[in-house]
Amino acid sequence: MSRNEGPPPTQAERSRARREQILDAAFHAFTLRGYRDTAMDEIASAAETSKGGIYFHFPTKEAIFRELVRTTADRLAAKVERAVAEQTDPIGRADAALRTVLLTFAGHRTMARLLFVDAMSAGRVFNGETNALHDRFAGMIAGYLDEAVEAGAIPPIDTALTGVAWFGALNEVVARWLLVEDPQPLETVYPTLRALLLRSVGVDEARIAGAPGRSIT
Repeated sequence: MSRNEGPPPTQAERSRARREQILDAAFHAFTLRGYRDTAMDEIASAAETSKGGIYFHFPTKEAIFRELVRTTADRLAAKVERAVAEQTDPIGRADAALRTVLLTFAGHRTMARLLFVDAMSAGRVFNGETNALHDRFAGMIAGYLDEAVEAGAIPPIDTALTGVAWFGALNEVVARWLLVEDPQPLETVYPTLRALLLRSVGVDEARIAGAPGRSIT
């Protein structure tokens, strides 16, 4: 064995790698053909394994899709948290969360389609997953707005309901963008959407006119 070679992968490591390979293949298949029209045979072929190999890790196509929705949402949430951590101003934190989600989807249309179109059109079996996804991001927004209320940056509001409204607006904008065959770049709507949402919570016009994510001093 060469000095540069490490020990061979363990069975658990090989199993995790194969599982990720299946998820990657399923992601591309779902975004190409949609959840309903994707067959397990197609996923197996793309993953270079057998259907039996897939069933060893995932009992159903539904289980694969659920895991994809969860892991994709986890990655997006982590990206939002990293962007928000760079902001010290409470309004900047809420603004950074909105901007990160929108611009991430602008650059990853397939990810957006999975979360906003396929998950909603897959049927009632995914209602729980879709609702949990919406609740998760609406709750994140509400938390940043709570900080803004506590800091006196915005007047007292129902932050839970406002978080739902903010994410609902974002959801509608992204969904419409995904359904247009030749859409304009999604990031072009950000300034208007940002101004609309910040006004809805009482942010002053000087702050709204400032550069996104930066505080007005």
